[in-house]
Amino acid sequence: MNWRSVLGIALLAAALISGISAWRNRANRVPEAPQEGVNDFVLGNFEIISLDKDGKESVTLRAPAMARNRADQTSTITKPVFLMPSDSGQHWEMQADTGWVSPKGEELRLRGNVAGDSPKDGKTPPTTFRTDALDVFPDQNLARTTSRVTMTRPGLHQTGVGFRANLKTQQYSLLSQVKTRYEPNAAH
Repeated sequence: MNWRSVLGIALLAAALISGISAWRNRANRVPEAPQEGVNDFVLGNFEIISLDKDGKESVTLRAPAMARNRADQTSTITKPVFLMPSDSGQHWEMQADTGWVSPKGEELRLRGNVAGDSPKDGKTPPTTFRTDALDVFPDQNLARTTSRVTMTRPGLHQTGVGFRANLKTQQYSLLSQVKTRYEPNAAH
């Protein structure tokens, strides 16, 4: 055997070994799954106006910070302020320490020092409510909680456990353990 044959066999063996090695490494690679807790994006000091299917304002969100989770496509919000239009064209204002938004925006969860204030349209007495937690469904114009709630309006102070409100018609219900105090002089 001459030196060219030996060199040819050595090169062929090296090529086969390299090919097999490359084939094995390619077969072992698995696509990386999205990592839990990694954000798609982060917003700071922003305002988002969401429109309904008819192109009308559904909800406006203002906050100092929001992050969207890549894995489940939910968003967490710091100090959110949600503005929800009423029939009068004015807005209900709801704010909290933290907020959470479902992937398609059909559910909002407000937690910690939740405050809701009715529109200042002059047609309805100013109404406020305070609670620890509130779930809001903008497409249904519904807000609800199972926590303790305090509601006030001129001449009326109510507390109870559990609450439902239709934000469009401005009708509300306290669900249990309701206590009401009338203050007729404060209504004027």
